[in-house]
Amino acid sequence: MNARGGLRAGMASLALLACALGLAAGPAAAQAEKIGTVDTAFQWIGRDHDIIVEAYDDPAVQGVTCYVSRARTGGIKGTLGLAEDRAEASIACRQVAPITFVQPLKAQQEVFSERMSILFKRLRVVRMVDAKRNTLVYLTYSEKLIDGSPQNSVTAVPVDRGTPIPLR
Repeated sequence: MNARGGLRAGMASLALLACALGLAAGPAAAQAEKIGTVDTAFQWIGRDHDIIVEAYDDPAVQGVTCYVSRARTGGIKGTLGLAEDRAEASIACRQVAPITFVQPLKAQQEVFSERMSILFKRLRVVRMVDAKRNTLVYLTYSEKLIDGSPQNSVTAVPVDRGTPIPLR
C-alpha cells in the first residue's frame, strides 16, 4: 500500500471512530435554523443591527420546536463577529408534531448553546422536566464567564397525560 492509500485508510478509520463516538454520546445538540430577521438600525458599513429569530428542534423530544429571538449588533464589528451582542433573548417552544421521546430524559439538560461574542458570552437553552404536571419547561439565558446575566426567558410545553415523560 502506498502512502496516499494508507492516509486515506487512516482518515476513513478516524471518521468512523468520530461517528461512533458521536452516536455513543447520545443525541446531538440542536442546530439553529434561521427563520428571519428584522432590521432595527441602519449601519453605513457592515450589516444593520437586527433581531434574528431562529428555530431549534429539541434533539431528544421529537415534535417540539423552540423559537428564540435575540438582538445582533451590526456594523463592522458585528459583520466580523467581534461585536458584543446584548445578553437578552426571548423563547417560545411549541408542539409542532406528535411528541415522542428518543430516549429517557434527564430532569435538566442543556439542549443548545451558541457563542454570542468573541469572548465568554454564550446563549443557552436548557430543558427541565416538570414530572408532576407532565410538562417540558425550556429556559433561555446568556452568561458571561466572569459574571452571570439575570436576563432570561421561560416557556413550557404540556405533554398529553397519555404520553408520560420518561426520566432517567
